[in-house]
Amino acid sequence: MVIFKNINDIKKYISLKKDEGCSVGFIPTMGALHAGHISLVQKSKQDNMLSVCSIFVNPTQFNDKKDLEKYPVSTEADIEMLLTAGCDVLFLPAVSEIYPDGEAHFKTYDFGYLDTVLEGAQRPGHFRGVGQVVARLLEIVEPASLYLGQKDYQQCMVLKKLIELMGLATKLIICPTMREADGLAMSSRNRRLTEPQRVIAGVIYQCLVSIQSKQQNGRFDIVKKECEDLLKAKGFVPEYVALADARDLTLLSDYKAGTPMVALIAAKIGEIRLIDNMLV
Repeated sequence: MVIFKNINDIKKYISLKKDEGCSVGFIPTMGALHAGHISLVQKSKQDNMLSVCSIFVNPTQFNDKKDLEKYPVSTEADIEMLLTAGCDVLFLPAVSEIYPDGEAHFKTYDFGYLDTVLEGAQRPGHFRGVGQVVARLLEIVEPASLYLGQKDYQQCMVLKKLIELMGLATKLIICPTMREADGLAMSSRNRRLTEPQRVIAGVIYQCLVSIQSKQQNGRFDIVKKECEDLLKAKGFVPEYVALADARDLTLLSDYKAGTPMVALIAAKIGEIRLIDNMLV
């Protein structure tokens, strides 16, 4: 695995590989890697001759600066995981490399409705920052395919829109959420859970299964309240329990036969905020 910290160096290397006929798959991450990230690398390796992973904790997507300060960093362990997975290239830039003239000098994108609901409503400015950094990374790597995990479903839709707005030919590949034995979606934030919090964290997955299972003969408003009450009883503070059209995230008040749907949940336990979703 070749590690780059400089934009010009990695661009030259990727350009040479493309001249040799290599297709490029790209996995952008913020580090603190887990099996979910590695599954994206493995999928990229199946599809491409060159797989590029980036580790960059992007300051512009944290609307809560305390969250940025507490974001887990484990670069040495991350490198070992990527080596074991057979990743070809790691891009490990400093903030000054990505934003040499400051964050405000780079273009931002308007994601419209997607930036106003659910995560957009709870974390103002978050998707603006995500779009800003991923656009920057896409311009640097110029991949044929971009690999993302379904756990961040709304972010996947935002980045699909970003690719359209940028006029890129990059193909978006959304890979299934990797889960722990109790159903908890793998996340870098899980490292911050205390043991008692970790024991009950799987209840979010249980709620999603309940929403999915009641689509044939249930009402969403009823199962939503059941989920909110269960989360509260376990010590969570629910931010949203929602049902949406899986194609555009239009929020739904009830199950809609014949429509691809997605159930989405965000809840805090202590200071840790967890999100998850399930296609219905």
